[in-house]
Amino acid sequence: MPLPTPQINDENRAFWTGGADGELRFERCQACGYYLHPPSPRCPECWSDDVAPEAVSGRGTVYTYTINRQQWMPDLEVPFVLAAVELAEQPGLRLIARVVDCEAPTIGMAVDVAFEPRGDAFIPFFRPAS
Repeated sequence: MPLPTPQINDENRAFWTGGADGELRFERCQACGYYLHPPSPRCPECWSDDVAPEAVSGRGTVYTYTINRQQWMPDLEVPFVLAAVELAEQPGLRLIARVVDCEAPTIGMAVDVAFEPRGDAFIPFFRPAS
């Protein structure tokens, strides 16, 4: 799917480049263990500023999804599934991403992360868990 390449900066570098090592990385509070997404310099749970990127398992479940049938960009292949995936590590830790290899997922369906290289970034997407 031809989409723009993300702009990588110091705040989001770990997230966009973790796929090079096969890792989905989120900021995590080193004081209380809470995962933060999107990235933030301060933990919303304990207000610590001791946050650092950590890899998660890449396993999750489909929280909700939509099937996009509108070709809103030239060369965009439709239809495609866009889902909010809740990661196994923490209730409420969700990532919006494509789900591939299934025409219509189900709420609660188990998925695993994979990555699509695009420039210097590795775009996370999900497949049904094997």
